[in-house]
Amino acid sequence: MLRNFLLSVCALVSAAQYGAAAAQDYPAKPVRMVVPYAAGGLPDTMTRIIAQRLSDSFGQQFVIENRAGAGGIAACELVAKAAADGYTLLIADVAQTAINPALYAKLPYDPIRDFTPVSIIGTSAQFLAAHPSVPVTTLTGLIAFAKARPGELSYGSGGTGSLHHLSMEVLKSARGLNIVHVPYKGTAQSVPALISGEVALAFSALPSLAGHVKAGRVKLLAVNTMKRSAQAPEVPTIAEAAGIPDFDYPPEIGVLAPAGTPPGVIGRLASGIAGAARHPDTVQRFTTLGIDPVGNSPAEYAAQIKIDIEKYAKAVKVSGARAD
Repeated sequence: MLRNFLLSVCALVSAAQYGAAAAQDYPAKPVRMVVPYAAGGLPDTMTRIIAQRLSDSFGQQFVIENRAGAGGIAACELVAKAAADGYTLLIADVAQTAINPALYAKLPYDPIRDFTPVSIIGTSAQFLAAHPSVPVTTLTGLIAFAKARPGELSYGSGGTGSLHHLSMEVLKSARGLNIVHVPYKGTAQSVPALISGEVALAFSALPSLAGHVKAGRVKLLAVNTMKRSAQAPEVPTIAEAAGIPDFDYPPEIGVLAPAGTPPGVIGRLASGIAGAARHPDTVQRFTTLGIDPVGNSPAEYAAQIKIDIEKYAKAVKVSGARAD
């Protein structure tokens, strides 16, 4: 018994020493960052900005690998099964961490069990915009108008189960609105549909809307974050304008590592990402893209994921969406 106990202690000490050594030498080779979306989208663009900064900081290449499709499920499964050494990372948003578990009856990964949170890179406030044909200028006015004309208004989203879809369905449910959902393949389609008047409403990040707002082709009614956005501080939040406490549905783009990755490696990565996200050049580029840089701790990101899982489970239930 004593011999077995001593062997166990030695094994634990060896593992701790190996983990510490791995963290000290990390990264000793290129790091793969798996993006569950096609090149050119917001998560991909954010990752490329951060990856360049990390490459400069650590002296090793942080290489982007795009694995688009099926809500990022294939990308999640790939990283969940990768070696837990910090050399394969997942770029995730709330679709992978919180929406997929509520949409799908079965998933080949578990967002809590299979991953270790590293850090949130940034978030992006989404603005509810209306076509000029809608005779309102405030969210309060929209709610009254929609209630008086059930089923007459429509809104475009980035697809069934997307953040745009779910946040609007929460708003509809909370205020008893009948607004028709028209799903598109991303905001690259839903925003032009709004501009043309094909739909009356849509959510989008400000850079996609700003030029159209200035030209009078759309008007901003509210923003879907808990606090007003510095990008357009005059626009009220849905929480304050519609009186819905805790209404907060911005995209959160973060970094996850396979479960079991040494804490020292996670710590080095989190510190590097925080520095990269808050670097003045990054902040300037993010601002142009409508991104609010974050760069928080693994514990803070883990806590946010748990909040998101509960929040989006309720949102999916309200929407009635199912993927299988």
